Amino acid sequence: MSKPSATGPLFWGLLALSVAFVLCAFIGAATVYRVKRAADTIDVTGSARRAIRSDVIVWRGSVSSQGPTPQAAYGDLRRHTERIRAYLAAEGVADSLIAFDPVQTMPIHEVLSNGMRTENVTGYQLTQAFEIQSREVDRFTTLARRADALIQEGVPLVSYPPQYIYTGLDALRVELLAEATENAAARARSVARSAGSRIGTVRRADTGVFQITPRYSTAISDYGINDTSSLEKEITAVVHVTFALD
Repeated sequence: MSKPSATGPLFWGLLALSVAFVLCAFIGAATVYRVKRAADTIDVTGSARRAIRSDVIVWRGSVSSQGPTPQAAYGDLRRHTERIRAYLAAEGVADSLIAFDPVQTMPIHEVLSNGMRTENVTGYQLTQAFEIQSREVDRFTTLARRADALIQEGVPLVSYPPQYIYTGLDALRVELLAEATENAAARARSVARSAGSRIGTVRRADTGVFQITPRYSTAISDYGINDTSSLEKEITAVVHVTFALD
């Protein structure tokens, strides 16, 4: 019987298999290298803060009266609202600035000694709310504080704390996002430099929520804050940026 040839089919098959293993190993190593290089990134957070002053005030109040019938209650309510109009007019407030809501009527039910309310109606309560919006923030802040003079006269006024609004938020948000991104890039450059690298292109950027808080407040919220209770505020923008490393 003759011996198998060294150049027979078995030899060539083993040789092809060996070459395939070498190629697979090379391709695998190259793939791992590319993946590793693609993962060379740095994640940083940048922020920007700006002090702002509200430029619009919203002052709300309401007055109410009670009577055995809606007509009787309305007579008192009308006298109270006319006194409020006269008071504001004396303070130089144009009637066009005062927005009165429709009158709300609520029946008053009999309440027994045990605290249970019956269906028996003993009277009616009428309420009318009003609202003033103005860019004269300081003036109406002072006026709202002095409104207790009406209460001293016997007007059943409920005066709510003014709300303060800043109307330039849309433009300011754009500026703050740009500043926050610059802040993130500066932080990334500092970290990369200490590691002997430098930052490249932006791989990803996510905008965080805006925090509008009273001045010097440290409050934050995952959903953002929009404070309307303070005249002086701060707005903070946050961005999360992923940079490539060169």
